[in-house]
Amino acid sequence: MSIRRLCLVALLVLIAANVAPATAQHESGFRQDRPFGTLQEQAALQQRWLQERLEANLPAVMREQGVDMWVVPMREYNEDPVFRALVSATSFAARRRTIYVFFDRGEELGVERLALGGGSMGGLYEAYRAAQPTEQEGVQAELWGSQQWLLLADVISERDPKVIAVNAHPEHNFADGLTAAEWEQMRDAIGEEYASRVVRNPRIAIDYLALRVPSMTPAYRKMQTYVHQIIATAFSNAVITPGVTTTDEVVWWMRQRVHDLGFGTWFQPSVSVQRQGVSSAEMPANPVIERGDVLHTDFGIYVMRMATDTQHMGYVLREGEFSAPEGLQVALANANRLQDILLEEMVPGRTGNEVLYETLAAMKAEGLDGTMYTHPIGDHGHGAGPLIGMWDYQEGVPGRGDVPVLKNMWFSTELQVTTAIPEWDGQRVRMMLEEEAEVTPTGERRWSLRRQSELHLIH
Repeated sequence: MSIRRLCLVALLVLIAANVAPATAQHESGFRQDRPFGTLQEQAALQQRWLQERLEANLPAVMREQGVDMWVVPMREYNEDPVFRALVSATSFAARRRTIYVFFDRGEELGVERLALGGGSMGGLYEAYRAAQPTEQEGVQAELWGSQQWLLLADVISERDPKVIAVNAHPEHNFADGLTAAEWEQMRDAIGEEYASRVVRNPRIAIDYLALRVPSMTPAYRKMQTYVHQIIATAFSNAVITPGVTTTDEVVWWMRQRVHDLGFGTWFQPSVSVQRQGVSSAEMPANPVIERGDVLHTDFGIYVMRMATDTQHMGYVLREGEFSAPEGLQVALANANRLQDILLEEMVPGRTGNEVLYETLAAMKAEGLDGTMYTHPIGDHGHGAGPLIGMWDYQEGVPGRGDVPVLKNMWFSTELQVTTAIPEWDGQRVRMMLEEEAEVTPTGERRWSLRRQSELHLIH
């Protein structure tokens, strides 16, 4: 055999040796690399959720609010906040101008779903297309700026709705997607008579976004499992070496881990330190983590258009310690107790402000020093629905706190309780916790997965 052929054979053997293990590893780790399946599998699951929300939740919301028609106009890259909850997983932006129209034809026929300028979303909408612009009643079509407005005028006149809801409201961000220019064109297109029937009812968008469907719950619990695993690893010796590792290094490890798993994130995680004998004002911006430190993280992921938001606490053991000081364990238990009170008071039908008042009253009666700033979660991290306090609004949140708790909602139970620690000479430590909870179809309040009841320990 020639030298050239020997070299060629050797090269092929080397290539095979390098490629084969990688291929086998890819095949054996297929599911491990994709915790929620392929993108195609995820999209199919999201499509089923969308169908359930459109067929079950939306008609109930419209009838509860006494609305015949809901009109949601938007332009490409200036989408309404409710857009992603109305479209398939394969739709990322509106096209040119898209107008979604929902018309309630009654219990028997259900809610008609029309997409003016958009697609059928896998058959969930009837896609309407406009003819070439024409003059109608002496008004130049080009003045309206889009063929979709002509089509909307026809759709409305043919159905003659008594109450037409749009997303325009000064207090509720999720119900304020209609821009001034879009409203001006819509008003001109549909005429004075139908424009007089338009109402700004924020509850259509808010309640539709806030309501989950039960089939989402298993995937959301799985998301929480990964959240807890990532935090547990971040707050361990696998990531932290006391006296060496900085808080920013932990943050970037968490971000990288999220990316490597194929997840998204909706905010930059944070890691902070409380240290004996050091005030928060004295703590540097990116401190090295030392033994005896109390750690806190705020961390969220985004998967299949669902968000999480979790805060946990950790403790770096001193030399010779095998558990956290009892005072810190009591402090965590105090925060757990405020979580219990919140779930007890988060009764469906109560407004966020009512839940806040009752929760803080019970908290003070038990001698706890805390604050409450719980929010809904779901399609958005800070989701649509009732705010139960804000860190700087402990007397109630005007407008956004006046929305009721509903069944089939998810909440991030965000709060803190401050406790004096005897082992730290009475220094006060904040236990800041945030855990996902759900209000079930029967009104039960329970944790989506579980809550933190013990500090993460770094040895």
